[in-house]
Amino acid sequence: MDFKWLEDFLSLAETHSFSRSAALRGVTQSAFSRRIRALEDWLGAELLNRDSFPVTLTPEGKLFRETAEEAVRMIHARRAEFRDHAKGGAPEISFIALHSLTVTFLPVWLMRLKGAVGQVASRVKPENFDRCVEALTEGGYDFFLTYHHPSVAIPLEAPAYPHLVIGADSLVAVARPGQPEDWARDGMPLLQYSRGSFLGQLARTAQGQPGAPKVYVAHTDEASMAEAMKSMAVEGHGVVWLPRRLVEAEIVAGRLEVVAPELPMQIRLYRNAARARGLTARVWAAAERLADDYAKTE
Repeated sequence: MDFKWLEDFLSLAETHSFSRSAALRGVTQSAFSRRIRALEDWLGAELLNRDSFPVTLTPEGKLFRETAEEAVRMIHARRAEFRDHAKGGAPEISFIALHSLTVTFLPVWLMRLKGAVGQVASRVKPENFDRCVEALTEGGYDFFLTYHHPSVAIPLEAPAYPHLVIGADSLVAVARPGQPEDWARDGMPLLQYSRGSFLGQLARTAQGQPGAPKVYVAHTDEASMAEAMKSMAVEGHGVVWLPRRLVEAEIVAGRLEVVAPELPMQIRLYRNAARARGLTARVWAAAERLADDYAKTE
């Protein structure tokens, strides 16, 4: 049995909707349905009345819900204990975050957080957006740090995945100064993110704003690494939409210039409400205070 099947089932028991739970769990509805069916096959019992709307639990499903809730709670608690023990007893908080945020926003903010919480160890993994969502919903990390703009939905909703707005950035189109004359005539060569990437979706929104330059695709970064795209822009390969925090130094130094209106973005911190051990709750309370401080400056 796969442990995430239990969390899938508990989500469905809460929402009574396959589509809703699939979105919350960050998977397609068909994949989610297969996982629920696999759990039923493993148990040898029907857990759901699929003919009803909304979906309801069978008597076996109601009994198993209690078992699943207790199992998930105990496994998460024991895992936290083992991890703390492996670190010599030092408490640890874990973050999964978009690559660019781990090199721009996170270092300074995390120092402030530790100052508010006290001495804790931290673990950070940079990842792409989809993997970040999956890792948070599967319970592998305490917190998820991401950008947010209304044009791109984030499949993490309260109360299962509450969030805080802890900062701001903007997506800015930059290119090396001294652009060739044919760029104005034929359009600017675009450095493009891979299909379906999170920053790529935000970039398409930014490209649709009034004042955005005419572009044509000249290069696609299949890994959608913002840092690599910045290097390409500095060398004069074309225009790319990047988080301003990532390119601020190059803009100030004159190695890059802004060529289009910026797209404002929030910086959000999400947590998995199922991971409710004492340290996580204490860190979240400190993050809330930092978020309040940030809101007062806006």
